Amino acid sequence: MVEIGPGLGALTRPLCARLASLHVLEIDRDIVARLRGAFPPGSIVIHEGDALQFDFGALGSGLRVVGNLPYNISTPLLFHLARHAAAIRDIHVMLQKEVVQRMVAAPSTSEYGRLSVMLQYRFRMESVLEVPPGAFRPVPAVESAFVRMEPHRPLPDPAHDEPLFGAIVAAAFAHRRKTLRNALKERFAAADFSRLGIDPGLRAQDLALGDFVRLADYAGGFLG
Repeated sequence: MVEIGPGLGALTRPLCARLASLHVLEIDRDIVARLRGAFPPGSIVIHEGDALQFDFGALGSGLRVVGNLPYNISTPLLFHLARHAAAIRDIHVMLQKEVVQRMVAAPSTSEYGRLSVMLQYRFRMESVLEVPPGAFRPVPAVESAFVRMEPHRPLPDPAHDEPLFGAIVAAAFAHRRKTLRNALKERFAAADFSRLGIDPGLRAQDLALGDFVRLADYAGGFLG
């Protein structure tokens, strides 16, 4: 089990009471020093450094990732975890409520966007519970939520070229008010949308995950 950002140990302590050993990632040197003094040697394995740069795959496979993620880097951290999905069994983390709503959003909703598509491509996700500001000290100005993420095995809609898939999703959502015709005009003509059976007058938020995969496979030459 790997905890991201243990801080003062609010989650670390109950975890250590149930586990033989816990890996923790912490970037703050002062907190690292406190952790080393607060926990017996061997009860936690401290990895000092930036979670955004950490190679989760180096710890092996079947990882269970937990934590109260830093809200200011939550999106890049989620994308970083997605790159290591092959090594991960599941993820249970707390995030800003608005971010969790975007993660689990369905097509044709205001919350549905690039984060929704890219994470749902890799994970099955569930918003487990909401956490009010009063649960924290000091009290934050935002609401929080707890989310469960389990990597798909196998992927339900695998793209032949995942970087191309990511690029098309990013371009489609770069300007949310633009239609697909305008947002993706550098890659697709009207005839291309017609062959795929996709209305170019729709906006990105109206497409399902599988539609984006078909667009990417077509652009990469994998669909006729």
